[in-house]
Amino acid sequence: MRLLDRVGRELSVVSQLTGIPFLLPEGQEWVQSRTGQKIDVEKLCPTRPPWERQRALNSCALFSDMQTGTIFDLPDRTVLELHLERYRVSIMQSIFPIVDQDLFQETINAVYQKPQPNSCYADSSLRACIFAFLAFSSLITEPCPEGKAPSPPPVDGERYFMRAHFLVPHILQGTPTLDGVQAMTILALFELFTGSLQSANYFGTLAARMLFMLGAHTSYPDDTEYPITTTQGHHSRVQRQLRIIFWLCFTIEKDVCIRIGQPQMYTDENCDLTLPPGYVEQLFADIQSHHCVEAIRSSKLPRNPLFPVDLRLSIIKSRAYSALYSFKALKKTDAELLKDIRELDDELERWRMSVPLEWRPTLSFSHETPDPNVSMHSVMLRLNYHLCMTIIHQASSRCKSWAKGQGGMMDGVSSSLALSVEASRSTLLYIEAAEHVLVDGIFWTLIFYPMSALLAIFCNILQNPSDPQATKDVRLLRTATGMMERVFSRQPFAVAEIVHIKLVAEFVSELYRLATCAIEKAWKERSH
Repeated sequence: MRLLDRVGRELSVVSQLTGIPFLLPEGQEWVQSRTGQKIDVEKLCPTRPPWERQRALNSCALFSDMQTGTIFDLPDRTVLELHLERYRVSIMQSIFPIVDQDLFQETINAVYQKPQPNSCYADSSLRACIFAFLAFSSLITEPCPEGKAPSPPPVDGERYFMRAHFLVPHILQGTPTLDGVQAMTILALFELFTGSLQSANYFGTLAARMLFMLGAHTSYPDDTEYPITTTQGHHSRVQRQLRIIFWLCFTIEKDVCIRIGQPQMYTDENCDLTLPPGYVEQLFADIQSHHCVEAIRSSKLPRNPLFPVDLRLSIIKSRAYSALYSFKALKKTDAELLKDIRELDDELERWRMSVPLEWRPTLSFSHETPDPNVSMHSVMLRLNYHLCMTIIHQASSRCKSWAKGQGGMMDGVSSSLALSVEASRSTLLYIEAAEHVLVDGIFWTLIFYPMSALLAIFCNILQNPSDPQATKDVRLLRTATGMMERVFSRQPFAVAEIVHIKLVAEFVSELYRLATCAIEKAWKERSH
């Protein structure tokens, strides 16, 4: 098979996709050969993936704080504690358990009850944790439940992010502590939420090294009682929170590694991935308890951390990345690759069947199979399920037997690729169906799912432009473009983000134009 056809298949592989291979000359040549069109390099070849942005630090504010000597000044304690109370009664404390309330209260007491330190670098971990927490809290858009607590005044999240960032070198020079790990983890989350994926990976890596030094990747608290109670000793409580932070960082890393194509640090070989006590048994019961609006208003929150993604799906992502996309995996034979794909597919199906029926994702999604429990949780559950399906089965395009046209494994490879494309279709169709429940402020969290799906479908259209499904897929690209514009127009954006959204819109429009041209070219060639 010619080089250009091989390039075309590999464009849709996740490790290639994250690098936007249209930047490569052979990638551009392949697209042009399939469409008969010269591609618009400015629109289709951005300097980074559409789901990533470059952080633009407000250096003026930083220099102002430095010049006036206020960069280490603590916020008003009342404001901080109002933000902590809003976090405590918010579902965010269960999805993103970045601090243990009682332990964080001890941090606050330790910092505010001491006299002003002689050294501006004193208590770096404690102060950084407070600054980072306020930066994270600035991203929480939901108000306090009525009657539970007054809503806190808004804070400048970017300013507090920079203050915590400034303290990172001093944290790294000291002994790792829970506060230091929490600060790094919150900074990684802040960057993930705002689209700065390389920076999120940087802070996540620092948090990982600290967690390793503290033994949180292999050890469990002595006391297995869950949820946390006030009768537990301080040491046990710290150990439990470290383990919770480990799982939060584990989840973050899997998404970031997939989005930027960087190697993992948390792997089966290095970590004890035994789930938290009672996690699986309580997971969907806790989700159900929070699903209705009345539960939200009454602040009936889940007892256990839910984490942003089902931990079992994060483990599957981790194993898929190691087995299919690591440096070692790239050297596997076709038989080894297909064996790993089958085993991972079986593991994913076991997970799917373990989900209660009312929450269970269907193998593929269509408007004829609606989701009865559509909510932000079901959105993230299904999108991550379809992402796992895509990641697992896209790897089959690397099989050399396909490139050589050998028939023995062709059927297995073709069916595997078909599953990956169908998962991408399901992603777009589900986001469209769930459009009405998507909350504000999730642009950077959500964008990877539809954009990676659009790219996979686009590459499949160019690979098989004569297939009757290609015409339907072009219509899906068009529908998805309009849906994304509606969803993202509702988000509270800064000017810099509006510029990026315009670039994303141009990118998607160019995909649609080129996909249409590929089908027209194939039709004309058949007619002659």
